[in-house]
Amino acid sequence: MSRILSIAGCIAVFLAGSLDAQPPGNRAEEFPLPLEKVVLFTSGVGYFQHGGKVNNDAQVEMSFKSEHINDLLKSMVLEDLGGGTVSTVSYASRDPLTKTLETFAVNLTDNPSMGQLLGRLRGEAIDVDALAPASGTIVGVEKRAVPVGADKTIEKEFVTILTKDGLRTLPLDSITRIKLVDPRLQSELEKALAVLALGHDNEKKSVTLNFSGKGARDVRVGYVQQTPIWKTSYRLVLDDVVGGNQAGGQDAGKKLGNQAMLQGFAIVENTTDNDWKDVSMSLVSGRPISFVMDLYQPLYVPRPEVQQELYASLVPQVYGQDLAGGEREFLAAADGSRKSESAAAQVANKMRKGAERQHGRVAAAPPGSFAKNESQDLPLDQLQGETRDAKSMFEAAASVQSMAQGGALGELFRYEIAKPVTIQRQRSAMLPIVGEKVEAEKVAIYDERVMAKHPLAGLRLVNSTKLNLMQGPITVYDGGAYAGDARVEDMAPGSERLLSYAVDLDVEIAPRAVVKPEEIVSVRVEKGTLIASRKLAREKKFDVKNSGDKAVKVLVEYPLESGWKLVKPAKADEVTRDRQRFVVIAQPGKPAVLDVAEEMLVDQRIVITNLDDNAILFYSNAKVTSPDVKKALAEIIRRKREIEQVVREKAASQQEIATVSQEQDRIRQNMQQLDRGSELYTRYVQKFAQQEDRVETLRKEVAQREKQEQEARRALNDFLSQL
Repeated sequence: MSRILSIAGCIAVFLAGSLDAQPPGNRAEEFPLPLEKVVLFTSGVGYFQHGGKVNNDAQVEMSFKSEHINDLLKSMVLEDLGGGTVSTVSYASRDPLTKTLETFAVNLTDNPSMGQLLGRLRGEAIDVDALAPASGTIVGVEKRAVPVGADKTIEKEFVTILTKDGLRTLPLDSITRIKLVDPRLQSELEKALAVLALGHDNEKKSVTLNFSGKGARDVRVGYVQQTPIWKTSYRLVLDDVVGGNQAGGQDAGKKLGNQAMLQGFAIVENTTDNDWKDVSMSLVSGRPISFVMDLYQPLYVPRPEVQQELYASLVPQVYGQDLAGGEREFLAAADGSRKSESAAAQVANKMRKGAERQHGRVAAAPPGSFAKNESQDLPLDQLQGETRDAKSMFEAAASVQSMAQGGALGELFRYEIAKPVTIQRQRSAMLPIVGEKVEAEKVAIYDERVMAKHPLAGLRLVNSTKLNLMQGPITVYDGGAYAGDARVEDMAPGSERLLSYAVDLDVEIAPRAVVKPEEIVSVRVEKGTLIASRKLAREKKFDVKNSGDKAVKVLVEYPLESGWKLVKPAKADEVTRDRQRFVVIAQPGKPAVLDVAEEMLVDQRIVITNLDDNAILFYSNAKVTSPDVKKALAEIIRRKREIEQVVREKAASQQEIATVSQEQDRIRQNMQQLDRGSELYTRYVQKFAQQEDRVETLRKEVAQREKQEQEARRALNDFLSQL
């Protein structure tokens, strides 16, 4: 029976004191379990599986780089296939260096100088070799300014030692040897220095696996660690017939019938320190969630300080969950687990059936394309040579067959390499994963944003294989020669992509914009708001000239913007998220024109009371304005003019009142200087009385005009609200 145990449940941690290396004779052989399976992901991790035989109770020692220990502790799984058990997995713990150094009697954490080190050893007995040797107890270390020359001083450190003859002070630069008398202290210093040396060690760390059982049996060890992502690159070799009917206008919408040979290679890198020899390899595309967690470094959790009960305050309370609620969560989780198992079973069944269908379909790699011991050198003789015609290259490309078969893996996609793979340490390899014919059509792709004068020579590529094609570069060969490079995104089976690989200098395109005036298409009034619908139009013409000797299908890319409606042509040949494509067949020596016209309707809303008479007359005189709207606008103008007349009359009365008030001020000033019995004074009194009567009349007129204005405005608003 198989026994599987996760590393998290079987690790025995050794403290820093057990870091001493074992004698060489007791060390287990490195990698006694051969590497038998590698699965590489495009998320930067790889799964490695080792397998082999053990006998009875066995220890297996494996070595890993220090930076890989965290991934090992997080992911390692051990399996005893012969009924045995996995007991422990032991490794040397790595305490934080500073914390380990703090545990020694001599603290070397902050890289102390000689003077600082002796200062920390105050009270300890030492033997000193100097011009005058001394033995005694360290009293302290001090700094003094020592004169040098006539007017200069330097700072020196001096150590003071209590000897049998009394206190002696010696300069540190005169001491040639210092010996610690206490052997325990000497041992502590040596251990601290050894820990520092281990901190600089970036070599491999050993991990010991312990299997308990009887007899010979198979065991397996699997783990995940960081690896370079595997990459893909493609070569597309065009046959002479490619593009033979690409310019036929009546065939533009039919399925592509042209053929091209697609070669695909996976680039795999072995950056480990061990050879991969005859391993089973899988390449998985997708983005599984993967992260690094520091499990190798010991962590120390700060503990709270608890006060005496007399001073302690209440602490936050934690309450248990309702049992009924917990039962509901448990049942819901169980139901979800059953659904997940059912879905997983369906996926596994589909994968099994797909593998059975594909078994026997994938041909083996040709001899020499994947050598047993030199797998990193994969010759592409078919792509070399200076003088080969297109037909021979096309046939040669067809001879490179795929070594991989694809299979669905949940949200991912897996390439299973059919033959065992051998890659030496620190070497890379190109593994053929695709070698099939695909459908392709030559086109020219024009985008004014990319190049205003010439289109790009391109292809409409259909993934007619049964494999998912990962994104990567494509080198295009046409007519027996290199034609250019393109880049393709992920392509599912049956999907289609446009590729561009060169500039088509035979085709020239001249875009020109046609100015279109703005047009009012309707005018209406709704509750005091005038709504004018305007039609915006834009037009652009593309003059296409083909100077080559073959007809070319040109795909013109045009922006797709919200609100704009295509008028001419009736519809686009293709539409993407942000672009429209129009097909133009450019015959040799015959100019072709693509005319693209669009329009957009926008509504302009204006409060009528904010418009002057001229603006209202402008909309009233528009050809699209209906008679009813014209009549309503005329009535609005009439009512506004009546209001304006009342406002003018009110303003005139108010102005006259202001003029009379100024005249009365002048009369008052003159009357103050006259005798009350004089004739002029009497005349002023009479005139003042007449002016007061006139002011009273004017004020009544102003009040009447204000009332008229309010009534007229209210009537206008009522009229507008009823429209």
